Amino acid sequence: MLHTLIHQIDRLIGFPEASAHCDIPCKIYDPSTAQIAALTVIRMVDMINELPDENLSRAQQAQLSRLVAQKEEHAIKVKEEIRVIWGDYFKQPQFDQVPGVHELVHNIMLQGSKCKQNIDRDAGVALLKLVNEFAEAFWKTKDVDTYTATCPYPPSESVVYPKLDG
Repeated sequence: MLHTLIHQIDRLIGFPEASAHCDIPCKIYDPSTAQIAALTVIRMVDMINELPDENLSRAQQAQLSRLVAQKEEHAIKVKEEIRVIWGDYFKQPQFDQVPGVHELVHNIMLQGSKCKQNIDRDAGVALLKLVNEFAEAFWKTKDVDTYTATCPYPPSESVVYPKLDG
């Protein structure tokens, strides 16, 4: 109803149109949120696998439900964060710097879906590997060197970090 009313007012008055190249043109892009989300997918799978295989108590059933929901939410977050950077930040100059980024992003989308569909640690690790490749590509477009280190918290997997001069 509200949409219809505003649309009718717009037809009468003609609101000025605003546009931007992205949702919020802030120029702040960082793949770290996708990396943390991928790590969370792996950690949720690890925690699911720590539960008994059968005869779950109600509390354990509730815990399983929460862990699965978080795993799936973070797999979606990986996809969303990568999609935003790919769609809003990457332009032709970046595509020229990083050939194959379209295929990489597509593979991340597919792997994110696989992580939602299964409780498979290897799928989560594969997702993190792809997101790390994307992080390397992203930082390359910014002329920022990267290094790989084991994250200091579970699931203790390798993560690509930017070398930031202090």
